[in-house]
Amino acid sequence: MNLLWILLQEHAEETPNLFSLSTSVSFWTVIIFLLLMAVLSKWAFPPILGYAAAREKRIQDSLDEAKRNREEAERLLATQRQELAQAKAQAQEVIAEGRVAAEKVRAELLERARVDQEAVVARAKEEILLERDRAVEQVRREAVELAIAAAGRLLEERLGSEQDKKLVIDYLSRAKPVTSKTAGVA
Repeated sequence: MNLLWILLQEHAEETPNLFSLSTSVSFWTVIIFLLLMAVLSKWAFPPILGYAAAREKRIQDSLDEAKRNREEAERLLATQRQELAQAKAQAQEVIAEGRVAAEKVRAELLERARVDQEAVVARAKEEILLERDRAVEQVRREAVELAIAAAGRLLEERLGSEQDKKLVIDYLSRAKPVTSKTAGVA
């Protein structure tokens, strides 16, 4: 080192010129550079290059993993889209089946209501006819009773004459076939 110091002292008095090539400075520069390169290549470059290679490998592995993950995500996304489309199609099918079933139930309910309505109307008509027949029969009975009562009164009042007796006998002889005919209908 003393040698270096002496050399530096000698040259320190001179004004340095960067562009001038002196043999002693150039020689020592080359020697120092070669020594530095030897030291660096022996102890510094292998760890630096090893670290760089390891980092490059990690980066490459990360890129490969990211690529695989992206491809897997795209595959899963495509599968999910396909399943979603199938689910939508199934949902539309279920909705369509539901509409068909609802229409069928609606038609059945309308038909059942129509049949029930017709049955109610038929029963009502039958009841009306029965009530009419009962009413007609009631009116007939009352008319007969009134006619009999009126005839009884007439007979009580007029039974004295011969002509009245003949008239009643004639009427009763004609009334019997009509009464039996009426009794058969009722």
